[in-house]
Amino acid sequence: MIYVTGERLQPHHARVASFDTRWRGLDPDQVRAYLNQVADELERLHRELTTANTEAERIRQALRQWQSRHTGCRHTNPGLPNSRWQR
Repeated sequence: MIYVTGERLQPHHARVASFDTRWRGLDPDQVRAYLNQVADELERLHRELTTANTEAERIRQALRQWQSRHTGCRHTNPGLPNSRWQR
């Protein structure tokens, strides 16, 4: 069986995996179908992870921009509370 050490499992690893044949072994068609199902799931998860990382980076950049625009925004009256809740 192909096993890549030190790397994350990628969809193509499952698609190209091979197994030793044994007498009365597993049905190769069933193994291949299952590995393709696993590879499809890995592809879906990789797409979702990429989308989530892209969205997180977009939010980080928007927060940095907001913080930059509001660095000078402070309450000038120290008597006013910093939130709507009274202390």
